[in-house]
Amino acid sequence: MEDDITSSSSSTLSYGQVITRNSVGVALPIPHGSQNSHDESPPLRTLDDVRDQVATTIAVRTLRDAETVDACKVGVYFTLDRAADNQFLGQIASALRRLCRLHAKPYLFALGVPSRGPALSASPLLICGSSERAVESAGLLVRTKLLNRVESERFDSVRTHWVARVRDLASSSFDAAALWDAVCKAARAPIDPLVPPPGSRSIAQILADARARLERLTPQRAYEALTDTSRPWPVVLVDIRPEAQRQVEGGIRGAMIIERNVLEWRFDPQCPHRLSVADRYDLQVVIFCQESFTSSLAAASLHDLGMLQATDIIGGFAAWKEARLPLEVEIAPSIVASFDD
Repeated sequence: MEDDITSSSSSTLSYGQVITRNSVGVALPIPHGSQNSHDESPPLRTLDDVRDQVATTIAVRTLRDAETVDACKVGVYFTLDRAADNQFLGQIASALRRLCRLHAKPYLFALGVPSRGPALSASPLLICGSSERAVESAGLLVRTKLLNRVESERFDSVRTHWVARVRDLASSSFDAAALWDAVCKAARAPIDPLVPPPGSRSIAQILADARARLERLTPQRAYEALTDTSRPWPVVLVDIRPEAQRQVEGGIRGAMIIERNVLEWRFDPQCPHRLSVADRYDLQVVIFCQESFTSSLAAASLHDLGMLQATDIIGGFAAWKEARLPLEVEIAPSIVASFDD
């Protein structure tokens, strides 16, 4: 059976045999015929007394080795006694509950018995905690991690104990790592939906960062760039709006229609699915959507591919129409022949 947490040359060997441990003050039966100062023999200890003592010792050691996640004590323990059962795991869980209540600490622990025998049959696993939510979450995570190995799972009446039988439990180091991962993640405090996690950005921030990378064009400047034959690099106009929106709002004849979900594949010079015109990194891709929100994000995405002249039209197609620019644009002749996919 498990060692005591205090240093001693003696140890608990089994539920029915206990060696005296003076260092922790364990009261043991006095041999037959011995008398104390009052000539009275102390009551004999039962097997249940020994099991309770061993369970408490294990609980103390498990709590000592626990980690803290969001102020919650978490841990995993596999008993060395393969003859242990659900009842004994329950005794350890009760001892953990008493200790954690004494220190006013929330807790979540996984307690298991390694599988035994040549077939490594199913053996008990118990998850205990101070929170119904955490215990339920840990049980779901364990079932997901130990796929097709969890049997006869159930909760106790107050749903602070999740009990199951697991095939091949602790037959590899993966099981301990999986249980630690499950209890650590389940013990995390619920996230306030109004508090963003570290490193996140709002869509307004993402849009602002994208536009900071672009040399955006007004509709008039975009029109001039498209019709200027003196520029040394090719310029293409790209409509990324979905078909339904184009049918309702109209479009610009001469613009390349490339919907947003394939844009990067069509303009990456290293991609085998690129357009024939996208064979150089100085190509200027002028993108527009209806109001220039999606187009800014799309142009920034092309910058990530190395297409550093990619940009969009300020205000999108709506601003183009408002500026009364022609809806039929005569593209520079040197570009027309390159529009084929």
